[in-house]
Amino acid sequence: MRNFGKTDMKIKRVGFGGIPIQRITQEDTNKVIDELVNQGVNFIDTARGYTVSEEYIGNAIEGRRDKFYIATKSMSRNYEDMKKDIEISLKNLKTDYIDLYQIHNLKEDEYNSIFDDNKAYRALLEAQKEGKIKYIGITSHSLETIKRAVEDEKFDTIQFPYNIVEDQADEVFQIAHEKGIGTITMKPLAGGAIDDGALAIKYILSKDYIDVAIPGMNTVEQVIENVSVIKDVHLNEDDNKKIEKIRQELSGNFCRRCEYCMPCPNNVNIPQNFLLEGYYTRYNLKEWALERYESLGNAKASECIECGTCETKCPYNLPIINMLKNACEKLENK
Repeated sequence: MRNFGKTDMKIKRVGFGGIPIQRITQEDTNKVIDELVNQGVNFIDTARGYTVSEEYIGNAIEGRRDKFYIATKSMSRNYEDMKKDIEISLKNLKTDYIDLYQIHNLKEDEYNSIFDDNKAYRALLEAQKEGKIKYIGITSHSLETIKRAVEDEKFDTIQFPYNIVEDQADEVFQIAHEKGIGTITMKPLAGGAIDDGALAIKYILSKDYIDVAIPGMNTVEQVIENVSVIKDVHLNEDDNKKIEKIRQELSGNFCRRCEYCMPCPNNVNIPQNFLLEGYYTRYNLKEWALERYESLGNAKASECIECGTCETKCPYNLPIINMLKNACEKLENK
């Protein structure tokens, strides 16, 4: 257990990511939550956008709410919509308060306006005063957004992708930790790209400035394996060799969502297409990924005109055009 930033929460360093329970039943979710209790895992992260996830979790924790700190999040950006989402979350999770409510996946160009009177942050502050939420957090795939959040100190926690092949937020996490801002790492297995889950989590927890990793889990076995890592988070020579091998294997075709490839001249949302392809292929969240892919409209992978501008800007020299073709094949030619 460790103190979670400056909050009054004391959490286990392996938490529960609520994305993949969308593909299992309520009964199986109950078993997973039972094992969280057995293993002493007390931090659960979900979101309004994860279809049935909040509801499944709410049903599973009923009668034992005191055993968990609950974090959820909303994509709503304006005041009224955020107020509605908070109420829906409270109802779904069957609770009268939520420990951590996060603005979900905030983009850099949205950051300045989020604090206006008609925007979401005001709704969160009001809910906090009313006792409906305790703390306010932010999640993003934009490094610049997270940097600004840490500088401004308007959020109690930050959540950002971090794993063996995505460590671009390393310095930001360190600064946040020094300031007492809670640090949450999502995508600890790089969206399912890393097969060795135990090593992936061990790598993250070897960094003392990271409070909690939240791997998505949908089986009892996954919970047991992931929590077992906590016993020893020191990386040995063999671990480091395996880590370097994973980096080399994934370096040629893995998008780190740094967004240096953006903007696309034809408005394709390059990182988002790769993210959704990963959910479709590796997380097996096919319907969920396809629904969000359709919502991209003219920003879909199929809108790529192969001008190559993105590839000249990518610091990792990724074959973006071919990767977009692959995403299109998976998400459109079903």
